[in-house]
Amino acid sequence: MSKSRYRTENDSLGELQIPVDALYGAQTQRAIDNFPISGIPMPRSFIRALGLIKCACASINRELELLDADISTAIETAAMAVAEGRHDAQFPVDVFQTGSGTSSNMNANEVIARLAARELDDSSQAVHPNDHVNMSQSSNDVIPSCIHVSACLEIAEELLPALEHLAATIERRSAQLSATVKTGRTHLMDAMPITLGQELGGWAAQIRNGMRRIESALQRLQQLAIGGTAVGTGINADPEFGPRVADRLSAMTVVPFVSNPNYFEALSCQDAAVEISGQLKTLAVSLMKIANDLRWMNSGPLAGLAEIVLPTLQPGSSIMPGKVNPVIPEAVAMVGAQVMGNDATISIAGQSGNFQLNVMLPVIAYNLLQSIDILSHAARVLADKAIGDFSVNDQQLNEALTRNPILVTALNRLIGYEQGAAIAKLAYRERRPILDVALEQTGLTAEQLKTLLDPNALTTGGLVGTKPEQK
Repeated sequence: MSKSRYRTENDSLGELQIPVDALYGAQTQRAIDNFPISGIPMPRSFIRALGLIKCACASINRELELLDADISTAIETAAMAVAEGRHDAQFPVDVFQTGSGTSSNMNANEVIARLAARELDDSSQAVHPNDHVNMSQSSNDVIPSCIHVSACLEIAEELLPALEHLAATIERRSAQLSATVKTGRTHLMDAMPITLGQELGGWAAQIRNGMRRIESALQRLQQLAIGGTAVGTGINADPEFGPRVADRLSAMTVVPFVSNPNYFEALSCQDAAVEISGQLKTLAVSLMKIANDLRWMNSGPLAGLAEIVLPTLQPGSSIMPGKVNPVIPEAVAMVGAQVMGNDATISIAGQSGNFQLNVMLPVIAYNLLQSIDILSHAARVLADKAIGDFSVNDQQLNEALTRNPILVTALNRLIGYEQGAAIAKLAYRERRPILDVALEQTGLTAEQLKTLLDPNALTTGGLVGTKPEQK
């Protein structure tokens, strides 16, 4: 074995020095040299999708009698090793690279070709990155397909199960707190009473609706560009190739992939990725709303609302002893902000389709997959370390309810809005229970007022009281 740290390889542009132990070849090395920008490689889930696609393509090329069976088998074995993450260090190409993702596609072709050649252990059957691994393909249909495959798999395997866990956790707590009455708030100001169960039920509905939105958008994301090759015409690919690769990927995974019915759309735009990113942004908005509600409800413990107490997870201050902060809702809110920013990037990148090709594919892949990843983790953390185990300050809730003059709203049909407003203002001003002031200012008995102003009854809605003329 040579003691040199480098080997020399040739591509269409000439000679290049490559680390001797690298599985990749000249085109990957050129990308490493050309794009020393962020130091961020393509995500693991994207490399997994590359491996799965290369495996499926080799298999279908063999079935179409375009690829030698021995070479195909070696490529399939090598590609699955890539998909399984056994060679991630061999994929160093920066996210900020050529807009088609050609560098990443060739990175995969070169690594898989070298691994397949080792598998064959026969110099008479050399495996070529372009002629064999990339057969019937172009970067222009492989990389869009990788975006769709990786995002679909991460959503199916990670995000949707995490959201199901979060929704179920919220629903469990909602049922537990169905009889716990609290002051409702609009504009951050006291409003009519609700139960904590009703409040959490709203959160659960947000998450369930977010799941439905994502599932709806998946129908477009499951359509693959593979088979369109360079510009959408399918040049150098058998007409059956794309549909059969999609079917093979479906058999290899949990997702029902299909061939895109219009390859020109599949290559020239990334509308499906933009759409799913928009649904992820909506989910991020929901999570931020829930996180901020938790922060407000937990605020205090003396000078805030102090309706609930979140689990104590870590000291909250380096200078104030005993302080504990709502760290999980804060982290989730930051995830929401990141996802919203990612969506802005994806939207800008999505409109960068010039004629037959979008030229911001790698940055779409990176931001989309990051959004899916951090939303998945945030949902589970929010469920397990915040919502699942917070305790309720019943005394604080009850005291706020008894002091809430807005309960006078229940008397509107009996005394009218104007008198009700006057009673509420007097109760605010004198800091007295609304029942006492209403007893003085109306002709209603204490028993009637106790019934009409019962916070528990008011959480069920409907018409309250009877107009005087109806008596």
